[in-house]
Amino acid sequence: MYSRILGTGGYLPEQVRTNADLERMVETSDEWIIERTGIKERRIASEQETAAYMGTEAAKKALESARLQPADLDAVICATTSSQYAFPSCACEIAGALGLAGVPAFDVAAACSGFSYAYAIAHAMIMSGQAQKILVVGADRISHACNPQDRTTIILFGDGAGAAIVGASDEQGTLAVHLSSDAKRAPLLTLPHPVRGRPSSESDYLYMKGNEVFKQAVVILAGLVNQTLEKAGMSDADLDFLVPHQANLRIITATARKLHLDMSRVIVTLDKQGNTSSASVPLALDEGIRSGRIQRGHVLLLESFGGGFTWGSALIRY
Repeated sequence: MYSRILGTGGYLPEQVRTNADLERMVETSDEWIIERTGIKERRIASEQETAAYMGTEAAKKALESARLQPADLDAVICATTSSQYAFPSCACEIAGALGLAGVPAFDVAAACSGFSYAYAIAHAMIMSGQAQKILVVGADRISHACNPQDRTTIILFGDGAGAAIVGASDEQGTLAVHLSSDAKRAPLLTLPHPVRGRPSSESDYLYMKGNEVFKQAVVILAGLVNQTLEKAGMSDADLDFLVPHQANLRIITATARKLHLDMSRVIVTLDKQGNTSSASVPLALDEGIRSGRIQRGHVLLLESFGGGFTWGSALIRY
């Protein structure tokens, strides 16, 4: 018994926040943002577009892509750190919105690495025989956790959701997964829960020491890709596409160089979406598939890095 991706879907909010919009909000410029991040615009969720709402819409498209009905699912796993509620979980909300009951539904909190963690759990559940078809969602609205006066974070984050149906298969689709973490560097990237009964303050917003996080991400991701390929007994020459976390174009470019991949074989969406946290990898995967670039049989490396610090990857044959 193996696992493979049966279908994918994505959802992006209607509101677009361009670099020109940000120039009116904080002291920055279009040139400065593009040079340092590669981001031109990002989507901003409305109050109605919660993580659960966006995740549900992405899930519907993934089910349609896989030609399945909600009743075919055996579990729902949602990667998010921006759910509307501590409980019910975002996954339970999504399951309920799909009319699904009687199956396990739970959230995974690993920040931007969330989808990698959720995918690895789904893979393990299928390999152990606990499930046949699992909905894996990454949904976040981190833009709302950014201080609107902090130009170092407000320029980076957008909102959205991506989803994949991971199912049992006679053919090996998931070739290797790798997860890791290191709490020593956690203070470099944090998002606290607001304290009830206390007026909100700057300390309630997302904090990131950008330069240090950038340096750590480049080093960690370089090791991650090598470890994942080694697990599968493969090399960078076997890769067709890199599907990276969409945090910063310079990080993506550095990872592609490490893999000796031309940028034409890298799925990049952050120029139009920004960093959508746990949604970025499944959104990029869905974009690559729906654009026709990624075809059945292609070997893909999905990788991500996020607060915790956490990092994870999945080497798959789509």
